[in-house]
Amino acid sequence: MAAKKNDVHEMTRSGYERLSEELTHLRTVRRLEVAKQLEEARAFGDLSENAEYAAAKEEQAKLEDRIHDLEETLSKVTVIDEEKLDTTKAGVGLRITIKDLDHEGKLYTYEIVGSEELSGAAVSASGVQRISQRSPVGQAVLGHVVGDEVIVKIPRGTRRLRITAIEK
Repeated sequence: MAAKKNDVHEMTRSGYERLSEELTHLRTVRRLEVAKQLEEARAFGDLSENAEYAAAKEEQAKLEDRIHDLEETLSKVTVIDEEKLDTTKAGVGLRITIKDLDHEGKLYTYEIVGSEELSGAAVSASGVQRISQRSPVGQAVLGHVVGDEVIVKIPRGTRRLRITAIEK
């Protein structure tokens, strides 16, 4: 299920801060770098046949699109109060451990994060794999409690998973 542009997003504090830092960097450092590239490319003369200028304009458009996307996302964020998270059921901001009942009971631990947080590293600072609340596993486990068995539809079929732990 794709996020709509006007959806309110849940996000962890660290995810919000990371995206805010990226936005600040793009607005300040990257905009100046791209402006300098455009200025240098203009110096090459005729803009209609100037490959450097065309490339710099394309870079500027990508930069402005990313800035716009970040502004839009951050304007609609609800930052999760991680101190008040309910560890009785799986949710954004929590770490879950699941047992794959179809593959020799292998255990996996994931941190569930808002989908917008995954534009960066897929592994948290603590080394735990991060998954989006909108991923197949994320959607399947949200709201479930320890001991619940869930069926997850993944690209390679279905999996039966049991939640074995939920923690902050």
